[in-house]
Amino acid sequence: MSPLNLTEQDAAALTELPAELDTEFVLTASCVDQVGIVAGVAEFLSSRGFNIKEHQQFDNRGAGRVHIRTAFTTPQPISRGELEQEFSAVAERFSMNYQLSNSKPTRLLLMVSKSGHCLNDLIFRWRQGNLNAEIALVVSNHEDLRQMAEGAGIPYIHVPLTKDSKPQSEARLLELIDEFDIDLVVLARYMQILSDDLTTKLSGRAINIHHSFLPGFKGARPYHQAHDRGVKMIGATAHYVTADLDEGPIIEQEVIRVDHTYDPRALSQVGQTAESQALSRAVKWHCENRVMLDGSSTVVFR
Repeated sequence: MSPLNLTEQDAAALTELPAELDTEFVLTASCVDQVGIVAGVAEFLSSRGFNIKEHQQFDNRGAGRVHIRTAFTTPQPISRGELEQEFSAVAERFSMNYQLSNSKPTRLLLMVSKSGHCLNDLIFRWRQGNLNAEIALVVSNHEDLRQMAEGAGIPYIHVPLTKDSKPQSEARLLELIDEFDIDLVVLARYMQILSDDLTTKLSGRAINIHHSFLPGFKGARPYHQAHDRGVKMIGATAHYVTADLDEGPIIEQEVIRVDHTYDPRALSQVGQTAESQALSRAVKWHCENRVMLDGSSTVVFR
C-alpha cells in the first residue's frame, strides 16, 4: 500500500512511538488481606521466567489490608504496558490497587525560595547517582539560588509570586510540570503555601519538608521559638503535600539531640542538617517506589 492510500488508522499507527522496553520492574500493590496473594504474584512472575530480586510485604491487621513491593527482572526486554495488561487478571482476582514501574529515573521539579541547604544536598546526591532520579528543573519565586542550580547544569526558572498573582504563578507551574514531563515535585524549602486546588492536582506526587519533628513552632523564627522553650531535640518531617498545611502523610523524620549550649544560629544549622537528611531519604524512597500511601499514613519499604 502506498502512503497515499493509507487509512487514518494506518497513518496513526505509523506515527506512534515504539513502546519503551525494559528488563527491571517494581510491582507495588495493596488489597484486602486474603489467602493466596503472594502465591498469585509469585506464580505470575515465575511462569514467565521472571526473577524476583526483592520482596517485602506488610500486613496491616488493624485495617485488614496487605501491602507488597516486589522488584523483579525479565529475561527479555518488555514494555510496562504489556506487563500491566498481563497482570490485570491477577489484580482483578484479588481486587488490587497496583502500580508497575520500570527503571526509568523519576523526573524531579525542585521548588525553592532563598534557603539553599536542601537544594544543595539534593544536587549532590543526584550527581552521585544516589536518588534514582533526574533533576529536570528548579523553580523559584526568587533569584537567589540560580547560580547553585545552573552551576550544576539544571535549568532554573523564576516564577514570581505575589498575593494577586498566585493563580497565574500556579498555572505556570502546572505548565512546566507538563512541559518537562515531571513525575515528582519537591518543595525543598519553598516558603509559599500552595492552593488547595494545586495540592489536589499534585496529590501523591509532591513532597514537602517541615522544620519540626512534629508540627510545632509554626510561623516565623521557629528556631528562636525552640531556643526560648529550651528544646532538647531538633527534628524535621518529610511528608506528602495536602491541603492541610504540614499535615500530609509522613514519609520520613530525622531527630538530632541538642542542649542548652545551642543558640538560635546553632539550632538553625542543626535543623538544616535534619531537613536535608529527612528530605533526601523521602525523595529517594519515593523514586525507588518504596513508599505506599495507606490512608493518612504511609508504608515505607526500606
